[in-house]
Amino acid sequence: MQVSGSEKKGVAQPVMNVTPLVDVVLVLLIIFMVVTPLLNKQMWLNLPKKDEDAKNEPPPPDADKPVVLTVDEGGVVKINQTVVERGELRERLRRIFAARSDQLLYFDAADEAPYGIAVEVMDIAKMGGAKGIAILTEKPGG
Repeated sequence: MQVSGSEKKGVAQPVMNVTPLVDVVLVLLIIFMVVTPLLNKQMWLNLPKKDEDAKNEPPPPDADKPVVLTVDEGGVVKINQTVVERGELRERLRRIFAARSDQLLYFDAADEAPYGIAVEVMDIAKMGGAKGIAILTEKPGG
């Protein structure tokens, strides 16, 4: 920094050098850019508490059975234990939901089921008329 009129001969004038500061900031920027994609992504899931006091009465025999869509380890898709090809899944679900008052679909995927197929099946179910998809946390009937 120099101020005119205050120059003294033989006295060192202070000069601001910002190069090291810029270098450090750029290195930190690069570190954050590399580390950010490696952070774990989390999905929070709030499950309702199990009601222990509820009576476990069987439903009446004429009640509609729920629609359960399952994907097993091999990627085989089933609707209520009936094997369905993925190509005809959308139309089959559309017909099922047209005859029902509720458009609720229960979805269950095996632990070893391919993730991509499970998500694709849920997308097809949404296009097939399912207004809500309930993901099962316990095996049906158990």
